[in-house]
Amino acid sequence: MSRSPLAWSHAALAGLAVAAVPTTHAGEVQVAVAANFAGPLARLQEGFAAATGHALKVSAGATGKFYAQVVAGAPFEVLIAADDETPKKLVAEGHAVAGSNFTYAIGKLVLWSAQPCYVDEQGAVLAKGAFTHLAVANPKVAPYGAAGLEVLKARGLTGAVTPKLVTAESIAQAYQFVLTGNAELGFVALSQVSVPGQAGKGSYWLVPPSLYGEIRQDAVLLKAGEKNPAAAALLAYLKSDAAKVVIQAFGYGLPR
Repeated sequence: MSRSPLAWSHAALAGLAVAAVPTTHAGEVQVAVAANFAGPLARLQEGFAAATGHALKVSAGATGKFYAQVVAGAPFEVLIAADDETPKKLVAEGHAVAGSNFTYAIGKLVLWSAQPCYVDEQGAVLAKGAFTHLAVANPKVAPYGAAGLEVLKARGLTGAVTPKLVTAESIAQAYQFVLTGNAELGFVALSQVSVPGQAGKGSYWLVPPSLYGEIRQDAVLLKAGEKNPAAAALLAYLKSDAAKVVIQAFGYGLPR
């Protein structure tokens, strides 16, 4: 079947348009992300790919463990941490690029149970002590775990509750302990129990910020990613308005 000159012209333009897409410049960045931010990053990943053409290779876990891995030579290019001290430390020790660290979110701590109506709005369930296990991420490597212990201390419950603590490797594992019923309660991130577009499970107490130190979550460009445009693009995207909308939707605060 013959085509008109106009049809051929449109076909040729379409071919040129496809050829003009900068697929050759698309790259990949290896990201180490704090477990509490794994969900939000999964949402951000689609927008980032659409905006830049780059892809993410993501590993989620405890910030302290990532620190040890980076120091040992792990090829991560960007660290999206659960605190601001670890990125600063990596910069000071020469494992991250000076001036690249910034706060992308302010974390919020919750006391959560998978059982509806189990946790009251004032967190009095902690003092009542009618539970057997309380899950908490390892405070040595997970900032949210350290924050949970601060809450117990502030409430004067350290002695009473410590024998009931179940220590998880990360905040993701602490969430799993509670979800599976291995612990009735757990200190986790608001972002884990308040997912936009999904019905919340169980019950939780949003812990007042006055009971624990501010959880400033920083991202930083690691030395392995210093020459990777995709790594720089990811950090820039985290600062974008589009990213901030998603970050807030998951219950995080934004730095002033």
